[in-house]
Amino acid sequence: MAQLSDDCFAHGGRLLETSEALAMLAERLDRVTEDESVSVNQALGRILSEPVIGALSIPPVDNSAVDGYAVYFEDLEKSSETALPVVGRSSAGHPFDGPFDHGKAARGTAVRIFTGAVMPPGPDTVMMQEDCRRDGDQVIIQPGIKQGANRRLAGEDVVAGTQILSPGQRLRPQDLGHAAAVGRRELRVSKPLKVALFSTGDELAEPGGAAGAGQIYDSNRFTLTGLLNGLGCHVSDLGILRDRADPMTDALAAAAEGHDLVLTSGGVSVGEEDHVKTAVERLGSLYAWRLAIKPGRPVALGQIGRTPFMGLPGNPVAVMVTFLTIVRPAILRMMGASPRPPLYFKVRTDFDHRKKKSRREWLRVRLATAADGQITAHKFPRDGAGILSSLVEADGLVELPEDVVELKAGSLVDFLPFSEVIS
Repeated sequence: MAQLSDDCFAHGGRLLETSEALAMLAERLDRVTEDESVSVNQALGRILSEPVIGALSIPPVDNSAVDGYAVYFEDLEKSSETALPVVGRSSAGHPFDGPFDHGKAARGTAVRIFTGAVMPPGPDTVMMQEDCRRDGDQVIIQPGIKQGANRRLAGEDVVAGTQILSPGQRLRPQDLGHAAAVGRRELRVSKPLKVALFSTGDELAEPGGAAGAGQIYDSNRFTLTGLLNGLGCHVSDLGILRDRADPMTDALAAAAEGHDLVLTSGGVSVGEEDHVKTAVERLGSLYAWRLAIKPGRPVALGQIGRTPFMGLPGNPVAVMVTFLTIVRPAILRMMGASPRPPLYFKVRTDFDHRKKKSRREWLRVRLATAADGQITAHKFPRDGAGILSSLVEADGLVELPEDVVELKAGSLVDFLPFSEVIS
């Protein structure tokens, strides 16, 4: 379980800047999950817990990068064709087996070779078959090739004994292939983070059932479940908590007992029916609950007993923005991932925009190629925090820092593609 000290989030009445919240998380949240061994095929998206060392070199021996003929470079004419007798062949899995001259293919000969095949001892260069022609038992080689061309050297990819994957990295398909290439069948990875997930509010109804007067179907739990699953978490969907202080307190306390993180949406604002803040303060500590961010000002950060708690806003756009910017890096940290800020890309805007100073703002945009070939960001016309369709139609978010007040069409801005933060 997580071990947080009681002062892990700053307390105060002012709005907390995003960078301050992230700094608190980085300082106070550590890895809370244990290790497990899984097969390489099951390790996609998992956080690696140990260094992976190459037990052998890749390639283990010199081999050919192309189909062609292995020759001694010194046997080739510099400015005219060279005719050499073909004395054997080397194919993948079937090395050249002679004739040899003192353990090497004889000088003044060529060996037919195929991609990936072991280089015969002696020859140092491979001529592509497209640049050769056969004449009976001879091959005619064109001039102009460089010494060592088309020859893969032993260990040019991996040298035996070197580290090829680092603890804390989130494993991608190419990482799995790299591990398999050095002979690994299993990898040590972080176990999934156990997350208890609630939505809150009397206004919510379960999809598939009847919605009463004034109710809407809950979407936040489904968005958050998808985001959590994408990070490799084990999600306990605990349903909807109604706006009743005592039952809500009991449910949060029970959830904290068996999980590494309790995550809610809704109920952390200042309304009379917003009971989450009060419940968390009863059970533990609430250190911050308002961020200088739009959308998403009511974000609660605290703990229930010794279990971290994060309460997100109720509006669906604010839920996703605050998850991607605050919750996601915290979860990765709790599973032992090395810090890796997402990559932003500079794009040009086609819109004007004004915002308040001292507040970080995120705009939903789609990208298109303008007539001059430049990638341009187009802002969704309706930017309310409850318009979930704006996220469906967007390619990502434009981040406007606290000190930006006005944006003019044609400005360069930082664009965060969803592909950088949604698995």
